[in-house]
Amino acid sequence: MTIAEVLLAVAVVGGSLATLASVIPTAAYGLQEGNQLSTATFLAEQRMEQVRNTVWQRGPAAAPIVDSLGVSSAPAATPVGGSGTPTFPDENPIAAPYGNYWRTVRITDCGTAPGCGGIISSTLRQVAVIVGYRPMTIAGRVSGTPEKNLTLTMYIARR
Repeated sequence: MTIAEVLLAVAVVGGSLATLASVIPTAAYGLQEGNQLSTATFLAEQRMEQVRNTVWQRGPAAAPIVDSLGVSSAPAATPVGGSGTPTFPDENPIAAPYGNYWRTVRITDCGTAPGCGGIISSTLRQVAVIVGYRPMTIAGRVSGTPEKNLTLTMYIARR
């Protein structure tokens, strides 16, 4: 081989390695973002399962309604059940090992206008579980980075 061919081969290999080195941090960021989003989804589904298993039912004949689910008194207030205590208090942060996440539950009564998405029913409530986190960036976790929120919503009917 001539010197020119060797230099050309070194330039091509060097350029390829430089391109690969610039892609690796982006790929690592994508993996980290996917991991954080999966964790937020898990935490939202976990709380939604707890909400789904909470009692909200009509008692026998003349007995009052048993309401352990509650509703949020305002969009920014924690839901309060029939006992007057918070049913799902805000978690900021969530207990270890999820200390970089926070979670809130908001329950809306669909029985009063405007209802829930146009549905007006006193036997229906809309539940929203919001899980927030501060995403990693290519430079790491930066304090000025805007938070991301994942919202999981469902309707629950009184049993």
